[in-house]
Amino acid sequence: MDAPTAFTPFSALLGGVLIGLSAVMLMALNGRIAGIAGIVGGLLGPAPFNGLDRFWRLAFVAGLVAAPALWFAVTGAMPQVSVTDSWPLLIVAGLIVGVGTQIGSGCTSGHGVCGLARLSPRSLVATGVFMAAALLTVFVTRHLV
Repeated sequence: MDAPTAFTPFSALLGGVLIGLSAVMLMALNGRIAGIAGIVGGLLGPAPFNGLDRFWRLAFVAGLVAAPALWFAVTGAMPQVSVTDSWPLLIVAGLIVGVGTQIGSGCTSGHGVCGLARLSPRSLVATGVFMAAALLTVFVTRHLV
């Protein structure tokens, strides 16, 4: 069995505040939902009519990629990430998540963070499905496989 995850209330609180702040800022300044699937999908899809649309999407993704460097600058250590599963499993899992975001018209950040904050019934159902699927996946992988 895997070791329990360390309890890190300060970094968890800080991360939650930053996610919430970025979602509020994007909605207030740009009128857009901070759903990562939609943001990245807009970069990979056909070129938007407005060049500014591509710019804010690139800036948002650049911020996600630059976050570990900022963490290093503040703490002096890179965040520790340990992935023990195989590349084929990770690729299949990523494809399944991608299909799910298309079927559910959004991802956990779009529905779980922004949609719930807007009291969207569709986001409430989608987030419930995400959580049920996560619970089922953990149960199957930890106890049945």
